[in-house]
Amino acid sequence: MKNSTLALVTLIAIGAFALIREHWEHVAGYWPYLILLLCPIMHFFHGHGHVDHSQGKDSSDKK
Repeated sequence: MKNSTLALVTLIAIGAFALIREHWEHVAGYWPYLILLLCPIMHFFHGHGHVDHSQGKDSSDKK
């Protein structure tokens, strides 16, 4: 990872921590909704999507 990319990620992490630390009272009330929202977001970014897994059979399965 380049030094500039590492510096940017570090600055974003520090900014996010400071923002959450200052506004914890507001964020804490939304935890149940954020956890429920995390499920479809994780499904979307995990990479599986709506792919039919039966199409990619290899040649060893055919007899």
